Amino acid sequence: MHFTEKLGRRERQILEAVYRLGSASVSDVLAELPDPPSYSAVRTFLRILEEKGHMSHTQEGAKYIYHPTKPRPPVAREALYKLMETFFGGRPEQIVNTLLTDEEFKLGDEELERLSAMISAARQRGEE
Repeated sequence: MHFTEKLGRRERQILEAVYRLGSASVSDVLAELPDPPSYSAVRTFLRILEEKGHMSHTQEGAKYIYHPTKPRPPVAREALYKLMETFFGGRPEQIVNTLLTDEEFKLGDEELERLSAMISAARQRGEE
């Protein structure tokens, strides 16, 4: 089973908020969420994420400070694969095409150069 499987929308939002912050209290998470639920709901979601193995906590005074249990890159990669499968037919070139052709999301020359260099490096790795 993948690390981020079986998470609801709000659980993913909370997990993403803690990743962005590095570590967070319930109040910190509340401040990061769009249309936040109640304080007690966030506390409950954090406890559930802890039970599922996504979080751990330390205590600082009366506060619990939550920390992700896994480094962000593997979690981000799994989320990307799920997104690619769900919305782009499992085809990475469809994601790239969307980024290159979206009128609202324009890539600058520097970004395009970096992407081109990444593609060249990937081709060279494939030839080795």
